[in-house]
Amino acid sequence: MATEKKETAKPKTAKAPAVAKAPKAAPAVSASSASSSTEAVDARRPPRRELVGVVTSDKMAKTVVVIVSHRVRSDQYRKYTTKRVKYKAHSEKNEYHIGDKVLLVESRPMSRDKRWRVEKLIERAREAT
Repeated sequence: MATEKKETAKPKTAKAPAVAKAPKAAPAVSASSASSSTEAVDARRPPRRELVGVVTSDKMAKTVVVIVSHRVRSDQYRKYTTKRVKYKAHSEKNEYHIGDKVLLVESRPMSRDKRWRVEKLIERAREAT
């Protein structure tokens, strides 16, 4: 005879009705501890990348195109080549123009292509006389 395994049915228990929990109140924060909390956030965040480049286009609204160049040594030929990368950067006041040397700082995405913002002007472009 084959032994049959007998399944035991578990009794169904009634579920307790869902009780909405009240949101927890935020603790009161004084001005001195508020600044320390932002410092704690900054301490956890890695430092933002900074790049120096030259503005090549200022035709867009609140956006400039900046070209950043750096020299790279070829492993095979032992020669240096210049690599150039174009970045679209946010410029709130449209105060930077073609030829200006600027400092870019990494920021949150502002559009599909913009992930940088212009922090400050390093050198104004020379005017043709």
